[in-house]
Formats: sequence, structure tokens, C-alpha cells
Amino acid sequence: MHARVATVLEEHFADLVGRQPELLAHHLTAAGDTERAVDQWLKAGQHLAERGAHLEAIGHFERGLAALSALPEGPARDGQEIELQLARGLSLFTVGGFVSGEAAKAYTRARELAEQRGDSRQLFTAVYGLWQSANGSGRIVASRPLSDRLLKLTAAEADDGLRLQAHHSAWATYLFSGEFMAGHEHCEVGRRLYDPERHHSHSLLYGGHDPGVCAGFIGAQLHWLLGYPEKALEIEADALALAERVGHPLSRQLVLLYNAMLYLNRGEPEPALQSLGAVETLVAEQRLGFLLEPRFVHGVALTAQGALDQAVACLREGLASRLGAVRYRPYGLAGLAEALTRQGEHGAALAAAREGMETQEETGQRLWDAELHRLEGIALFGLNRLEEGQTALAEALRTARRQQTKSYELRAATSLGRLWGERGRRAEAADLLAPVYGWFTEGFDTADLREAQALLNQLA
Repeated sequence: MHARVATVLEEHFADLVGRQPELLAHHLTAAGDTERAVDQWLKAGQHLAERGAHLEAIGHFERGLAALSALPEGPARDGQEIELQLARGLSLFTVGGFVSGEAAKAYTRARELAEQRGDSRQLFTAVYGLWQSANGSGRIVASRPLSDRLLKLTAAEADDGLRLQAHHSAWATYLFSGEFMAGHEHCEVGRRLYDPERHHSHSLLYGGHDPGVCAGFIGAQLHWLLGYPEKALEIEADALALAERVGHPLSRQLVLLYNAMLYLNRGEPEPALQSLGAVETLVAEQRLGFLLEPRFVHGVALTAQGALDQAVACLREGLASRLGAVRYRPYGLAGLAEALTRQGEHGAALAAAREGMETQEETGQRLWDAELHRLEGIALFGLNRLEEGQTALAEALRTARRQQTKSYELRAATSLGRLWGERGRRAEAADLLAPVYGWFTEGFDTADLREAQALLNQLA
């Protein structure tokens, strides 16, 4: 009977099957037509994933995987399992974030089978998923060889979509490893390769978000780090507009979160909180998992507004959460160190800054190295450990210069210049800060540049 129903559905109700492919999958499974049933469960899950119903999609993918056990082992069965695992991994990312352990297991299994089967496209997608898992969890040491492999797999690839995604992995890896100029170069390649018409399906294949949107918001962060705060805002605005045009929920979440972080880097907490509010609404409406601990963003914004007790409580809650233990933990710890410093809690601030440095050392991250050394130095000066504080601030300057991050160099020079000025070394302080400030050609209304200009006026 189930076989007859399946035949009738296919022959006379194609529109219904197109809208509800799980109906045919159910009857094929019950009829024992397992190979076709597995394909149909995959289609059913993909149909729901395209509409944002990822929890339900995961259920369909898992029914397909369960049905596979009835099929004999062989290349055809392996090919079906790979496709199910890849699709399941992507939906698991969407509902559980890039820290999802189940997603990592799905991509690991897909890679094992793809290596055996020799399908280059499936292998690329599986390795990309493993890269996304490692990078999204903050394990930069683990993500670097995976990104390098993606670049090698596509070095002679005619498909510019695969090359785009290989560069996608590189620009995110280089951002978090503190190699900002290299990250910028990969972003620029990605922005040139990206075509919204030809690559619109990539959010359903790789990492759960649109590569063009990602090249925009990561590119904006890199421009800020490299010392171009106005250009960063322009690129971020373009990324926001592209995310709205693409209409992909996870891409919109990411661009809004990074938009909030960019505003905080510029010292503008109000628009940052507006972006965070939009993210929270989107996550609730679309049943998404947060990709970044929102209390980190909220806490840094509260610090900028002077609500220090609330900021410290918010940041500590975020650090105690599941998301607070992974990729953005150093950001949360830097925010906590800043808030505690402003409260005069220099011992606690020092502990937070040093925990951030230890976390980065363990994971291979280098994004916040200069800022954490700067905060360490300020805390040490607050504890009257002047020589150690001087050493830490000097290391912040060296790190910023090595990484070519003019924005962090300006912060470090301003902090050290202020401390020198307070101790009678006004000429030295001005000689340190003036050339760093003089390098900038834009962003003079941002908080860091205004602060540096005010200090130079005091030192004159």
C-alpha cells in the first residue's frame, strides 16, 4: 500500500510532493524503497533548511541517516551519507552556533567518507565545515591547517565559488590570528570574486552564512584595526545593505553583531546597542543560536556609557556562559578588564587581562594581544608596579606595530603617553604620541582620536 501511495504521489501530486517532500519520503521508507527514501529525506530536510526551519530539517536528515543502515555498504551508500551529514552539519551550526559538537562530528564523518570516495566537491565542503567548527570555537591553531588545505584544494580550481570559500576561510583565520594585512588581502580577493547572483546558494552550503556579507563585515573590522575607521563604517554599511538584500537570517545576525562591535571600537555605544537589540529580535524570531555571546557586546557598551557596576555583572555572566568559553572569550575578558580598571579594581583588572592573554595563547588567537597588554599595563600602574606596567605598555606598542594595527597602536601610545605625562615626562610623551596620531587621515571624531588629540594639547 505504501508503495502504491508513493507511486500515486509522484505521478499525480507532484506539486504536493514539491511542497511537502517528507510525505513521499515517509511512504518510500515504509515501502522498503530505502535508497530512494534516503534521497527524499535529504530533499525534505533541504527544503525546510532553505525556509529557515532548521530544527525540523535536522529531524529529516537524521531519518535519512537511520534509513541508510538498511543499505549495503559501497560508494553509492557513502555518497548519500556524505550529503546527509553535510546538510545536517550546516543546520546544526545554524541552531547551535559554530561551537556545536554534533556539527563537528557530522563534518568529521563526511570528511572520512569523502577521502575514501575521492569526490573533490564533497571533500571541500566537509573540510570547510571542520574549518568553520574550529575557527568558530576559537581554535585558531586547529583552523589554520584546514584553511591552508582549502586554499591548496582550490589553487588550480576553475570554479570561482570554491576559490571564494577558500579565501573566506583565510580572511577569518587571519583576523583571529592577528595577521591583519593578510586578512585584508584575502577579504579584497573575496569581494572581487563574489557575485550575489551566482553565489546566493553558498549560505546553504558553507558555514551557514553569505560569503559576500562576511567579506564586508570582516573587512570593516580589518579596516578599523589597520587605522581607517571611516572606511570601515562605509564597508560595514555596504555589508548591512547586502545582508538585507540577501535576506539570510544567520548572515544578518553576524553583520549586526559585527556592526555593534565596530561602533564600540569607535566609542559609540548607542548605535551599538541598537544593533544588538536588532540581533536579539532576529534570533528570537528565527530560532537561531547566537554566534557571539551578546553580553560581551552589552557589557562593553555599558562601560562606554559609564554604567560600570552593570557592565561588570553583565560581562561576568557572559564569561560564565557556554558561548563565553570559546572564540570571543578574550574580547569579553578585555572588556571586563577595562570596566574594572575604570572602577579602580586594578587587581581584578590585571587578573582579567592576564586570563585573556592565557586564553589567546592556548587557542592561537592574537586578535586582542595588543589591547590585553595595554590593559595589563594600566592595571599594573594602578597597583603602583611601575616598571612592570611600563614593560607591558611597551609590549602593547610592539605588538600593535608588528601586527600593523594603527588603532591599537594609537591606544597604547595614548595610555603610555598619559602615564608619562603624569610623571613629568611630558616631552617624551608628546614625541611618542604625536607621530602615531599624525599618521591618521580620517576618523578624527572617533573617541580614540579625540582622546589622543586632547592629550597632545595637554602635553604641549
